[in-house]
Amino acid sequence: MIEAVGLTKRYGAKTAVYNLSFQVRPGTVTGFLGPNGSGKSTTMRMILGLDQPTAGHVTVGGHPFRELPNAPRQVGALLDAKAVHGGRSARNHLLSLAQLSGIPAARVDEVLGVVGLQEVARRRSSGFSLGMGQRLGIAAALLGDPQVLLFDEPVNGLDPEGILWVRNLMKQLASEGRTVFVSSHLMSEMAVTAEHLIVIGRGQLLSDMSVRDFISHNSADFARVRPADTDPGAREKLVAALGEAGGQVLSERDGALRVTGLPLPRISDLAHESDVRLWELSPHQASLEEAYMRLTQNAVDYRSTADQLAGFAPPPQPGYGGQLYEPPVVPEVPTQGWYAPPPPGENPYASDGPPPAQAPAQAPAQAPVAPPVPPLKAAATAPAPVTAGPAPASAADLVKHVSDEKPDRTAKPDESDAKTETTEDAR
Repeated sequence: MIEAVGLTKRYGAKTAVYNLSFQVRPGTVTGFLGPNGSGKSTTMRMILGLDQPTAGHVTVGGHPFRELPNAPRQVGALLDAKAVHGGRSARNHLLSLAQLSGIPAARVDEVLGVVGLQEVARRRSSGFSLGMGQRLGIAAALLGDPQVLLFDEPVNGLDPEGILWVRNLMKQLASEGRTVFVSSHLMSEMAVTAEHLIVIGRGQLLSDMSVRDFISHNSADFARVRPADTDPGAREKLVAALGEAGGQVLSERDGALRVTGLPLPRISDLAHESDVRLWELSPHQASLEEAYMRLTQNAVDYRSTADQLAGFAPPPQPGYGGQLYEPPVVPEVPTQGWYAPPPPGENPYASDGPPPAQAPAQAPAQAPVAPPVPPLKAAATAPAPVTAGPAPASAADLVKHVSDEKPDRTAKPDESDAKTETTEDAR
């Protein structure tokens, strides 16, 4: 079983996944749906330990993926079918993976037969088509015979026969008690493959329920009613009878009536009582695609300016709508070694004065203050202050000392050089 609790992943200022919690139980195929950029791939990478969550945690079988012993034998994944060395053959690619995990070489030939690549096992993978690459990626996921499997777009590039094969494979794996987690954008495939759905939008959980409940909660069921055209007044009589019984009637473009609020048997009885013949009376239930589009209308980041559905977004509802999809304000998570300065006035090491607790009880004795420096002219006759060390030189002495240090311009070059050498030696 896969269990995520409070998963949050931030890349700088962008929050890819925020406070995401769900469970993927064994024995069923769980679909993972969401618009592009909603955080599905990031979530799968965190499950497999490829990305470290900013907050929260995710476990596989009760343990983080990185702590699983010999993880390839417990978890199989297909995230990128192109992650194959093009110079290797299909068999050598799988054989290298098997040797790293201690899997017998006989298992390589077995999974090649399962995915249907036994005839091209010796060919380099660089010459594989997109569908063949998908089959090779599925073979790598099945190599360790794991109990938990994750697939990201497993039917991408497959032909109808390959799509049917993947559909049956997922159901077979789930029937064996394995945990199967599948991410896909093909609603038609999810409708016939998955039994449970986890839907996210902009990194947040939107729905976690069975496929049947998901369609029921995110669609408006109605009945299509078409009265016979032979009676000109039949349509008006039926609309009046349905309205008096509490039904809501809308006209469709093809001339049929869309009736909500009344069950089909009641509609049939009302038509019979009004002496109206019906040419059509059929229930309509939204498809998974319609329910998904209704739920995720406000969570789409990339929309064409010519999108005809742009103006058909459902009105905001409690727990949904604009408030749900506002970029979440994630509290800052301090990194290790991070230090926050104290508020102003509370820093004991500030330079504007010692802290009150360390202030002395009484002020110490005043140290003697040196007299002000007299003017330069009177400096020669001013008495030197009594100190423990030698008295500082007066201004006149400094002037005389500087004049003595000036080099003699009339000295010979060799004498000047000798003085320089003597000075350097003294240094």
